[in-house]
Amino acid sequence: MDRRDFLRKVGVAGAGAAAATALPSAAAIAQDTDMPEITWRCTSSFPKALDTIYGAAETMAKFVSDATGGKFKIQVFSAGEIVPGLQAADAASQGTVELCHTASYYYWGKDPVYALGTAIPFGLNARLQNAWYYYPTTDGVSGIDLLNEFFATEGLISFPCGNTGVQMGGWYRKEINSLQDLDGLKMRIGGMGGKIIEKLGVVPQQIAGGDIYAALEKGTIDATEWVGPYDDAKLGFNKVAQYYYYPGWWEGGPVLNTMINLDKWNELPDAYKAVLEVACRAANTDMMANYDAKNPTALKQLLEDGAQLRPFSQEILEAAYQAAKETYEEISAENATFKKIYDHQLAFKKDAYLWMQLGENTYDTFLMIQQRNNAL
Repeated sequence: MDRRDFLRKVGVAGAGAAAATALPSAAAIAQDTDMPEITWRCTSSFPKALDTIYGAAETMAKFVSDATGGKFKIQVFSAGEIVPGLQAADAASQGTVELCHTASYYYWGKDPVYALGTAIPFGLNARLQNAWYYYPTTDGVSGIDLLNEFFATEGLISFPCGNTGVQMGGWYRKEINSLQDLDGLKMRIGGMGGKIIEKLGVVPQQIAGGDIYAALEKGTIDATEWVGPYDDAKLGFNKVAQYYYYPGWWEGGPVLNTMINLDKWNELPDAYKAVLEVACRAANTDMMANYDAKNPTALKQLLEDGAQLRPFSQEILEAAYQAAKETYEEISAENATFKKIYDHQLAFKKDAYLWMQLGENTYDTFLMIQQRNNAL
């Protein structure tokens, strides 16, 4: 039974946490003497202190264990316990561990295609990421199929396993009012956002999550972005930088990835493959809900503690958007795989945002205006 057949039969196309109830029963698998007992190791790119982003891997592992009656277990290790956080995908590809939980754009320096697996500046929001990943477009091909054609050449297969939603624009020691204020700014920024913002004069730094606070406190960097209010408060960035900007235009809907060693994946029984893939879908939806529940309260607390909320100026957003378009043209001219997947995603985005503009945006904007007018 192939992946699509299984997902159709258990009724979990596009499913989230509820999908776990549609998996083969734990009792059925536990009683099947032909099903082997397997223990895998998963290295995370994140510290345990970040219960949301690190927690998605634990959620995925729990679903897998519960759905197999404990026969298929995945042990999750935080960044640094086996390998440093930014080496997680390499560890999975090389077989040091069976799988990892990471953001594929951390490895875009190896090949820009990696960035498309998580987020590119001015890319899709979280809902549209799921739609593009999981469902074929008019050409009959889905984003997950295109990406896994590439990841197979890296010895990996990858599934979405979390999304933070649109992120914040980061913490700065000084106000950023114009493009001139960005010139020479040393900033920790993940993924391809660093390449784009470099064109605006910023000096990008790629630093693992657990090391950012110290770099900002010591002045090694002048600014940092991470995720959003809940995680940023946990890491304490507001204690060493006052100005909190939005939106994080480089991460409109960043996907976290479960990346599995392809040889190990091919050795799994089909039932375990199906369980693992659907468990990733469940964790994917669960993480987004977790952030949506926790970010509002965290933002209020940050503001009470003195954080200064600021929007990026239209000048900065327009300049960044143009720099992003130029960068994608440059990469596409040199990298046929990037161009193929980027063009596919871009075509989807053009149609999808027409619907978002008509439906979601109109509805949300009306309610936000009512809320500002104290009508709700």
